[in-house]
Amino acid sequence: MPRPILATIHPAALRHNLERVRQAVPDAKLWAVVKANAYGHGIENVFEALRGADGFAMLDLAEAERVRQLGWRGPILLLEGVFEPRDLELCSRLSIWHAVHCDAQIDWLAAHKTQQGHRVFLKMNSGMNRLGFTPGRFRAAWARLNALPQVEEISFMTHFSDADAPAGQPGISVQLQRFHDATRDLPGERSVGNSAATLRQGSDAQVRCDWVRPGIVLYGSSPDYPQRTAAEWGLQPTQTLSSRIIGVQHLAAGDSVGYGSRFTADAPMRLGTVACGYADGYPRHCGTGTPVLVDGVRTRTLGRVSMDMLAVDLTPVPGAGLGSEVTLWGRAGNGAVLSIDEVAEAAGTLGYELMCAVAPRVNKTID
Repeated sequence: MPRPILATIHPAALRHNLERVRQAVPDAKLWAVVKANAYGHGIENVFEALRGADGFAMLDLAEAERVRQLGWRGPILLLEGVFEPRDLELCSRLSIWHAVHCDAQIDWLAAHKTQQGHRVFLKMNSGMNRLGFTPGRFRAAWARLNALPQVEEISFMTHFSDADAPAGQPGISVQLQRFHDATRDLPGERSVGNSAATLRQGSDAQVRCDWVRPGIVLYGSSPDYPQRTAAEWGLQPTQTLSSRIIGVQHLAAGDSVGYGSRFTADAPMRLGTVACGYADGYPRHCGTGTPVLVDGVRTRTLGRVSMDMLAVDLTPVPGAGLGSEVTLWGRAGNGAVLSIDEVAEAAGTLGYELMCAVAPRVNKTID
Protein backbone atom coordinates (compact mmCIF):
# COMPACT_ATOMS: atom_id res chain seq x y z
CA MET A 1 0.00 0.00 0.00
CA PRO A 2 1.20 3.59 -0.47
CA ARG A 3 2.67 5.56 2.41
CA PRO A 4 -0.31 6.85 4.40
CA ILE A 5 0.31 10.60 4.20
CA LEU A 6 -2.32 12.38 2.11
CA ALA A 7 -3.38 15.91 1.18
CA THR A 8 -7.15 16.12 0.81
CA ILE A 9 -8.76 19.04 -1.03
CA HIS A 10 -12.26 20.13 0.04
CA PRO A 11 -14.23 21.70 -2.85
CA ALA A 12 -17.24 22.45 -0.66
CA ALA A 13 -15.02 24.59 1.56
CA LEU A 14 -13.63 26.41 -1.48
CA ARG A 15 -17.16 27.25 -2.62
CA HIS A 16 -18.06 28.37 0.90
CA ASN A 17 -15.04 30.67 1.15
CA LEU A 18 -15.75 32.15 -2.28
CA GLU A 19 -19.27 32.95 -1.14
CA ARG A 20 -17.88 34.44 2.08
CA VAL A 21 -15.90 36.92 -0.02
CA ARG A 22 -18.99 37.64 -2.13
CA GLN A 23 -20.86 38.55 1.04
CA ALA A 24 -18.11 40.99 2.04
CA VAL A 25 -18.14 42.82 -1.33
CA PRO A 26 -21.45 41.96 -3.03
CA ASP A 27 -21.19 44.64 -5.72
CA ALA A 28 -17.57 43.99 -6.74
CA LYS A 29 -16.23 41.52 -9.29
CA LEU A 30 -13.90 38.89 -7.98
CA TRP A 31 -10.60 37.52 -9.25
CA ALA A 32 -9.97 34.05 -7.82
CA VAL A 33 -6.20 34.00 -7.35
CA VAL A 34 -4.77 30.60 -8.31
CA LYS A 35 -1.06 31.46 -8.41
CA ALA A 36 1.49 28.95 -7.08
CA ASN A 37 -0.63 26.11 -8.46
CA ALA A 38 -3.65 27.37 -6.50
CA TYR A 39 -1.64 27.85 -3.32
CA GLY A 40 -0.43 24.27 -3.49
CA HIS A 41 -3.90 22.76 -3.93
CA GLY A 42 -3.58 22.14 -7.68
CA ILE A 43 -5.39 24.28 -10.23
CA GLU A 44 -7.25 21.28 -11.60
CA ASN A 45 -8.42 20.41 -8.07
CA VAL A 46 -9.94 23.83 -7.35
CA PHE A 47 -11.23 24.94 -10.74
CA GLU A 48 -14.80 23.63 -10.55
CA ALA A 49 -15.26 24.96 -7.02
CA LEU A 50 -13.98 28.42 -7.93
CA ARG A 51 -15.54 28.86 -11.34
CA GLY A 52 -18.23 30.99 -9.71
CA ALA A 53 -15.63 33.77 -9.64
CA ASP A 54 -15.67 36.48 -12.31
CA GLY A 55 -12.10 35.78 -13.37
CA PHE A 56 -8.95 33.85 -12.53
CA ALA A 57 -5.64 35.54 -11.67
CA MET A 58 -2.22 33.93 -11.63
CA LEU A 59 1.44 34.61 -12.42
CA ASP A 60 2.52 32.77 -15.53
CA LEU A 61 1.25 31.71 -18.90
CA ALA A 62 1.46 28.00 -18.14
CA GLU A 63 -1.09 28.47 -15.36
CA ALA A 64 -3.24 30.61 -17.64
CA GLU A 65 -3.16 27.91 -20.33
CA ARG A 66 -4.23 25.29 -17.82
CA VAL A 67 -7.26 27.36 -16.83
CA ARG A 68 -8.22 27.84 -20.49
CA GLN A 69 -7.78 24.10 -21.12
CA LEU A 70 -10.18 23.40 -18.26
CA GLY A 71 -12.83 25.26 -20.24
CA TRP A 72 -12.76 28.75 -18.72
CA ARG A 73 -13.81 31.37 -21.25
CA GLY A 74 -13.97 34.35 -18.91
CA PRO A 75 -11.27 36.85 -17.91
CA ILE A 76 -7.78 35.68 -16.95
CA LEU A 77 -5.23 38.09 -15.51
CA LEU A 78 -1.43 37.74 -15.29
CA LEU A 79 -0.63 39.57 -12.05
CA GLU A 80 3.03 40.18 -12.93
CA GLY A 81 2.38 40.76 -16.61
CA VAL A 82 4.49 39.20 -19.33
CA PHE A 83 8.16 38.34 -18.95
CA GLU A 84 9.31 38.69 -22.56
CA PRO A 85 7.89 40.07 -25.82
CA ARG A 86 6.81 36.73 -27.28
CA ASP A 87 4.52 36.14 -24.29
CA LEU A 88 2.21 38.73 -25.84
CA GLU A 89 1.47 36.38 -28.73
CA LEU A 90 -0.14 33.89 -26.36
CA CYS A 91 -1.97 36.70 -24.58
CA SER A 92 -3.45 37.68 -27.94
CA ARG A 93 -4.37 34.12 -28.87
CA LEU A 94 -5.93 33.20 -25.51
CA SER A 95 -7.40 36.65 -24.69
CA ILE A 96 -5.37 36.96 -21.50
CA TRP A 97 -5.34 40.25 -19.62
CA HIS A 98 -2.04 41.25 -18.12
CA ALA A 99 -0.52 43.71 -15.68
CA VAL A 100 1.87 46.40 -16.93
CA HIS A 101 4.32 47.52 -14.27
CA CYS A 102 7.41 48.82 -16.12
CA ASP A 103 8.49 50.72 -19.24
CA ALA A 104 9.86 47.59 -20.92
CA GLN A 105 6.42 45.99 -20.94
CA ILE A 106 5.02 49.09 -22.65
CA ASP A 107 7.84 48.93 -25.21
CA TRP A 108 7.01 45.29 -25.94
CA LEU A 109 3.35 46.13 -26.44
CA ALA A 110 4.25 48.98 -28.80
CA ALA A 111 6.23 46.56 -30.98
CA HIS A 112 3.66 43.76 -30.81
CA LYS A 113 1.78 42.98 -34.03
CA THR A 114 -1.74 41.89 -33.24
CA GLN A 115 -5.33 42.18 -34.42
CA GLN A 116 -6.51 41.44 -30.89
CA GLY A 117 -6.68 44.49 -28.62
CA HIS A 118 -5.09 43.86 -25.22
CA ARG A 119 -6.72 44.55 -21.88
CA VAL A 120 -4.12 45.63 -19.34
CA PHE A 121 -4.01 46.52 -15.67
CA LEU A 122 -1.56 49.38 -15.17
CA LYS A 123 0.10 48.79 -11.81
CA MET A 124 1.04 51.52 -9.36
CA ASN A 125 3.80 51.20 -6.80
CA SER A 126 1.94 52.99 -4.02
CA GLY A 127 4.39 51.93 -1.31
CA MET A 128 4.94 48.18 -1.52
CA ASN A 129 8.07 48.81 -3.61
CA ARG A 130 7.99 45.54 -5.52
CA LEU A 131 6.43 46.27 -8.89
CA GLY A 132 4.73 49.21 -10.52
CA PHE A 133 5.08 52.85 -11.52
CA THR A 134 5.41 55.38 -8.74
CA PRO A 135 2.55 57.89 -8.41
CA GLY A 136 4.74 60.56 -10.02
CA ARG A 137 5.31 58.44 -13.14
CA PHE A 138 1.93 56.78 -13.31
CA ARG A 139 0.12 59.22 -15.58
CA ALA A 140 2.97 59.28 -18.09
CA ALA A 141 2.80 55.49 -18.27
CA TRP A 142 -0.97 55.67 -18.76
CA ALA A 143 -0.54 58.22 -21.58
CA ARG A 144 1.89 55.92 -23.39
CA LEU A 145 -0.44 52.94 -23.10
CA ASN A 146 -3.48 54.97 -24.05
CA ALA A 147 -1.80 56.00 -27.32
CA LEU A 148 -1.11 52.41 -28.41
CA PRO A 149 -3.45 50.81 -30.96
CA GLN A 150 -2.53 47.43 -29.43
CA VAL A 151 -4.28 48.37 -26.16
CA GLU A 152 -8.06 48.05 -26.03
CA GLU A 153 -8.71 48.93 -22.39
CA ILE A 154 -6.67 50.13 -19.41
CA SER A 155 -7.57 49.28 -15.83
CA PHE A 156 -5.65 50.19 -12.68
CA MET A 157 -4.29 48.24 -9.74
CA THR A 158 -2.01 48.45 -6.72
CA HIS A 159 -1.04 46.10 -3.89
CA PHE A 160 -1.11 46.84 -0.15
CA SER A 161 1.86 46.07 2.05
CA ASP A 162 0.04 46.40 5.39
CA ALA A 163 -3.57 45.37 4.87
CA ASP A 164 -3.21 43.05 7.87
CA ALA A 165 -1.93 45.81 10.20
CA PRO A 166 -3.27 45.81 13.78
CA ALA A 167 -5.82 48.42 14.74
CA GLY A 168 -4.29 51.82 15.39
CA GLN A 169 -1.61 51.48 12.71
CA PRO A 170 -1.83 53.24 9.31
CA GLY A 171 -2.54 50.03 7.41
CA ILE A 172 -3.70 50.77 3.86
CA SER A 173 -4.68 54.42 4.28
CA VAL A 174 -1.55 56.06 2.87
CA GLN A 175 -1.29 53.74 -0.14
CA LEU A 176 -5.00 53.98 -0.82
CA GLN A 177 -4.85 57.77 -0.88
CA ARG A 178 -1.85 57.77 -3.21
CA PHE A 179 -3.63 55.42 -5.60
CA HIS A 180 -6.87 57.35 -5.74
CA ASP A 181 -5.12 60.72 -6.03
CA ALA A 182 -3.13 59.52 -9.03
CA THR A 183 -6.05 57.83 -10.81
CA ARG A 184 -8.87 60.17 -9.81
CA ASP A 185 -10.00 61.35 -13.27
CA LEU A 186 -8.66 58.49 -15.41
CA PRO A 187 -11.23 56.20 -17.06
CA GLY A 188 -11.04 52.50 -16.32
CA GLU A 189 -11.76 49.80 -13.76
CA ARG A 190 -9.81 49.60 -10.53
CA SER A 191 -8.56 46.80 -8.27
CA VAL A 192 -6.83 47.30 -4.92
CA GLY A 193 -8.32 44.78 -2.48
CA ASN A 194 -6.28 41.74 -1.55
CA SER A 195 -7.59 39.16 0.93
CA ALA A 196 -7.02 41.19 4.09
CA ALA A 197 -8.28 44.47 2.67
CA THR A 198 -11.34 42.79 1.16
CA LEU A 199 -12.49 41.22 4.43
CA ARG A 200 -11.43 44.03 6.73
CA GLN A 201 -12.30 47.12 4.68
CA GLY A 202 -14.52 45.78 1.91
CA SER A 203 -17.42 47.96 3.05
CA ASP A 204 -15.41 50.98 1.84
CA ALA A 205 -16.19 51.62 -1.84
CA GLN A 206 -12.63 52.89 -2.37
CA VAL A 207 -11.30 49.49 -1.29
CA ARG A 208 -13.67 47.13 -3.05
CA CYS A 209 -13.58 49.21 -6.27
CA ASP A 210 -14.53 47.22 -9.39
CA TRP A 211 -12.48 44.07 -8.71
CA VAL A 212 -11.10 42.43 -5.57
CA ARG A 213 -8.30 39.86 -5.62
CA PRO A 214 -8.83 37.29 -2.85
CA GLY A 215 -6.11 34.69 -2.51
CA ILE A 216 -5.40 33.10 0.86
CA VAL A 217 -8.97 33.53 2.14
CA LEU A 218 -10.27 31.27 -0.62
CA TYR A 219 -8.10 28.50 0.81
CA GLY A 220 -9.33 28.84 4.38
CA SER A 221 -6.47 30.68 6.07
CA SER A 222 -6.89 33.94 7.95
CA PRO A 223 -5.31 36.96 6.23
CA ASP A 224 -4.53 38.65 9.56
CA TYR A 225 -3.88 35.79 11.99
CA PRO A 226 -3.56 35.94 14.99
CA GLN A 227 -5.71 39.08 15.19
CA ARG A 228 -8.58 36.99 13.85
CA THR A 229 -8.73 33.30 13.20
CA ALA A 230 -10.09 31.68 10.07
CA ALA A 231 -13.11 30.52 12.07
CA GLU A 232 -13.76 34.09 13.23
CA TRP A 233 -13.76 35.18 9.57
CA GLY A 234 -16.20 32.37 8.75
CA LEU A 235 -13.68 30.49 6.60
CA GLN A 236 -13.38 26.74 6.23
CA PRO A 237 -10.16 24.74 5.68
CA THR A 238 -9.76 23.67 2.06
CA GLN A 239 -6.76 21.39 2.55
CA THR A 240 -6.20 18.64 5.09
CA LEU A 241 -2.77 17.09 5.54
CA SER A 242 -3.24 13.75 7.25
CA SER A 243 -1.30 10.60 7.96
CA ARG A 244 -1.25 7.61 10.31
CA ILE A 245 0.67 6.40 13.32
CA ILE A 246 3.13 3.80 12.06
CA GLY A 247 4.82 2.98 15.37
CA VAL A 248 4.35 3.29 19.14
CA GLN A 249 7.07 3.73 21.75
CA HIS A 250 6.77 3.49 25.54
CA LEU A 251 9.03 6.01 27.23
CA ALA A 252 10.34 5.93 30.78
CA ALA A 253 11.13 9.08 32.71
CA GLY A 254 14.43 10.40 31.35
CA ASP A 255 14.07 8.91 27.87
CA SER A 256 14.66 11.39 25.04
CA VAL A 257 13.11 11.68 21.61
CA GLY A 258 14.56 12.27 18.15
CA TYR A 259 17.65 13.98 16.77
CA GLY A 260 19.42 16.18 19.27
CA SER A 261 17.36 14.71 22.13
CA ARG A 262 15.28 17.90 22.14
CA PHE A 263 12.52 16.35 24.26
CA THR A 264 12.99 14.34 27.45
CA ALA A 265 10.10 12.60 29.19
CA ASP A 266 9.63 13.57 32.84
CA ALA A 267 7.32 10.61 33.47
CA PRO A 268 6.33 7.38 31.72
CA MET A 269 4.39 8.09 28.52
CA ARG A 270 3.38 6.71 25.12
CA LEU A 271 4.66 8.22 21.89
CA GLY A 272 3.30 7.75 18.38
CA THR A 273 5.54 7.89 15.31
CA VAL A 274 3.79 9.51 12.34
CA ALA A 275 4.56 9.06 8.63
CA CYS A 276 5.18 12.75 7.96
CA GLY A 277 8.32 14.83 7.89
CA TYR A 278 9.95 17.86 6.37
CA ALA A 279 10.41 16.04 3.04
CA ASP A 280 6.61 16.02 2.85
CA GLY A 281 6.48 19.77 3.43
CA TYR A 282 5.82 19.72 7.17
CA PRO A 283 7.97 22.46 8.74
CA ARG A 284 11.19 21.26 10.32
CA HIS A 285 11.04 24.25 12.66
CA CYS A 286 7.93 22.93 14.42
CA GLY A 287 9.30 21.94 17.82
CA THR A 288 7.76 20.24 20.82
CA GLY A 289 4.27 21.54 21.47
CA THR A 290 3.11 22.12 17.91
CA PRO A 291 -0.61 21.24 17.86
CA VAL A 292 -1.73 18.09 16.06
CA LEU A 293 -4.87 15.94 16.13
CA VAL A 294 -4.77 12.19 16.77
CA ASP A 295 -8.12 10.48 16.15
CA GLY A 296 -9.54 13.99 16.21
CA VAL A 297 -8.16 14.75 19.69
CA ARG A 298 -5.80 17.66 20.16
CA THR A 299 -2.29 16.78 21.30
CA ARG A 300 1.28 17.91 20.53
CA THR A 301 4.41 17.01 18.63
CA LEU A 302 7.53 15.92 20.52
CA GLY A 303 11.16 16.64 19.64
CA ARG A 304 12.56 17.44 16.22
CA VAL A 305 10.77 16.78 12.96
CA SER A 306 12.75 14.30 10.85
CA MET A 307 12.84 13.99 7.07
CA ASP A 308 10.10 11.34 6.95
CA MET A 309 8.70 11.08 10.47
CA LEU A 310 7.65 13.04 13.52
CA ALA A 311 6.59 12.09 17.02
CA VAL A 312 3.33 12.89 18.82
CA ASP A 313 2.29 12.64 22.45
CA LEU A 314 -0.40 9.97 22.92
CA THR A 315 -1.15 10.88 26.55
CA PRO A 316 -4.42 12.71 25.71
CA VAL A 317 -5.47 9.82 23.42
CA PRO A 318 -5.03 6.60 25.41
CA GLY A 319 -6.94 4.56 22.85
CA ALA A 320 -4.70 5.59 19.95
CA GLY A 321 -2.22 3.20 18.44
CA LEU A 322 -0.91 1.76 15.22
CA GLY A 323 -2.97 3.07 12.30
CA SER A 324 -4.63 5.92 14.18
CA GLU A 325 -5.52 8.95 12.10
CA VAL A 326 -3.23 11.97 12.47
CA THR A 327 -4.34 15.38 11.23
CA LEU A 328 -1.37 17.70 10.72
CA TRP A 329 -3.73 20.51 9.71
CA GLY A 330 -7.26 20.72 8.40
CA ARG A 331 -10.33 18.64 9.26
CA ALA A 332 -10.17 15.32 11.11
CA GLY A 333 -12.50 12.42 10.47
CA ASN A 334 -14.63 13.35 13.49
CA GLY A 335 -15.04 16.93 12.22
CA ALA A 336 -12.50 18.55 14.55
CA VAL A 337 -10.49 21.31 12.86
CA LEU A 338 -6.86 22.26 13.33
CA SER A 339 -6.16 25.57 11.62
CA ILE A 340 -3.13 25.66 9.35
CA ASP A 341 -2.43 29.08 10.84
CA GLU A 342 -1.74 27.55 14.26
CA VAL A 343 0.79 25.14 12.82
CA ALA A 344 2.40 27.92 10.80
CA GLU A 345 2.72 30.10 13.90
CA ALA A 346 4.55 27.29 15.69
CA ALA A 347 6.97 27.17 12.73
CA GLY A 348 7.45 30.95 12.69
CA THR A 349 5.84 31.28 9.27
CA LEU A 350 2.45 31.71 7.57
CA GLY A 351 -0.26 29.36 6.39
CA TYR A 352 0.52 30.52 2.82
CA GLU A 353 3.94 28.85 2.97
CA LEU A 354 2.67 25.57 4.39
CA MET A 355 0.03 25.21 1.69
CA CYS A 356 2.52 25.90 -1.06
CA ALA A 357 5.21 23.68 0.46
CA VAL A 358 3.37 20.34 0.46
CA ALA A 359 5.79 18.11 -1.42
CA PRO A 360 5.02 16.45 -4.77
CA ARG A 361 5.53 13.03 -3.18
CA VAL A 362 2.39 13.59 -1.08
CA ASN A 363 -0.61 12.19 -2.93
CA LYS A 364 -3.59 14.52 -3.33
CA THR A 365 -7.23 13.53 -3.33
CA ILE A 366 -10.53 15.39 -3.52
CA ASP A 367 -13.29 14.65 -1.05
